[in-house]
Amino acid sequence: MIKSKNTQKNTKKVLGNISSNPFFIGVATGLYPLIFYYSRNFGMINSWEQFGYFFALFLLFPIVLFFVLKWLSNLSFLGKWGKYVLPFFNVFVFFFFIKIILYTDVERKIILGIFIISALITYFLHKHFKKWLAVQLLLAVIGFIGLVPILMKYLNYSSEWTQQPDNIEEVVFQKKPNIYYIQPDGYVNFSELEKGFYNVDDSDFKTFLKENDFKNYPNFRSNYISTLTSNSATFMMKHHYYNKNTDYKEMINARRNIISQNAVLTIFENNGYKTHFITEHPYLMVNRPKVGYDFSNFTYAEIPYITTGFNVVKDVYPDLENAIASKSDDGNFFFIEIFEPSHISSTKAASMGKEKEREHWLEKRKIANVKIKKMVNLIVEKDPNALIMIMADHGGFVGLDYTHELYEKTTDRNSIYSAFSVMLSIRWPNNEIPSSDSNLKSCVNVFRVLFSYLGNDEKYLEHLQEDKSYLILKEGAAEGIYEYIDEKGDVECKKI
Repeated sequence: MIKSKNTQKNTKKVLGNISSNPFFIGVATGLYPLIFYYSRNFGMINSWEQFGYFFALFLLFPIVLFFVLKWLSNLSFLGKWGKYVLPFFNVFVFFFFIKIILYTDVERKIILGIFIISALITYFLHKHFKKWLAVQLLLAVIGFIGLVPILMKYLNYSSEWTQQPDNIEEVVFQKKPNIYYIQPDGYVNFSELEKGFYNVDDSDFKTFLKENDFKNYPNFRSNYISTLTSNSATFMMKHHYYNKNTDYKEMINARRNIISQNAVLTIFENNGYKTHFITEHPYLMVNRPKVGYDFSNFTYAEIPYITTGFNVVKDVYPDLENAIASKSDDGNFFFIEIFEPSHISSTKAASMGKEKEREHWLEKRKIANVKIKKMVNLIVEKDPNALIMIMADHGGFVGLDYTHELYEKTTDRNSIYSAFSVMLSIRWPNNEIPSSDSNLKSCVNVFRVLFSYLGNDEKYLEHLQEDKSYLILKEGAAEGIYEYIDEKGDVECKKI
């Protein structure tokens, strides 16, 4: 009995010491928000540079802050209010960190609400401050347990899938036109736009492309349904099958595979090309991967550490104009990314309903058309012998209420093609269209076909990837990765 009382006294003493120790208060304030942020956004913040920033923000800053506040709370002029200083700022900073994680923009009303709630909690519950600190630390422990599987997947990541089955990376170009790859996010193929859920007359834009010697490729589609997963396969010219991972939020190392190093960049560099990355939003750069392009219209000094990339914007036209003016005489590759027409809302909570989502997508398509026309006119004027490729990364998901709805099994052909159908239009130099373009059926093989054409060697067509489209299913079937469209373009649902 005496032992039990002594134990309780010692526990209270330890907790009491912690509740007045600025180091422990600072750690308790920021540790859970730091772990929570990494658990939710690991794919966007997995660089050492970002870790240093977040470590300073979520841990070093509050530790220093509470050392200062501890000194202030002991000053006599604060009187009875001194006891509220540490608890108030602990609660306020803790919730402010959570706000930063959830809302990257400055939301004055939310900040005011946090201030009021923090004041009320502090006034009524300051006597239980040490228990509140224990709860914060417990949350951090629980959060870390959830973060461990994510870290293990990252540490066990294998890049074996990126290896080519032949020596295509050694291809020597026999033709060296400047190549412009314009990627309008979520632009569906004309073959789908004119029927089904879209049902749009796009004759004006089609006429524009025809007048500029573009060839449209009907029934073309993506192999995956997000910007990261689709572009990873496109630039690696290989299937990754979502890394056999059913977490559809972020694919491990996707941005690095697109921006830093991939088969497409390697081949262009081996052939003396200057490479340019021009984008409206630095979405592909938010985790600060090493930029493998010779030129990028964004620098990391312009990109906040806490961002999805969409709250930073540039007009690509003047950047493209300047890049063309400074292009190399030995060949140039331009990857130009615009974010219209994009796709419908991702979640049920954000959805306006399928009809309004459709209308909104169609309006954004008009914006995309204007931007594409303007860029094509510029390129044709300044670089008339260039190869121009307009290819989207995924479909618009029109006809669904929200994009995540597709993670539930469906056999509806229009719904599936609404997600996978993508625009492909190419302006071949001198309008000389190679016969090998009959192999252009899905994104994963586009650059392999292109390099076969540039190298004037059809042996590289012997190792085309399967023109299949894949999807992660969460509901309506056993969770896993499914082949949803086969090589013939028929809808199926086969677990791989």
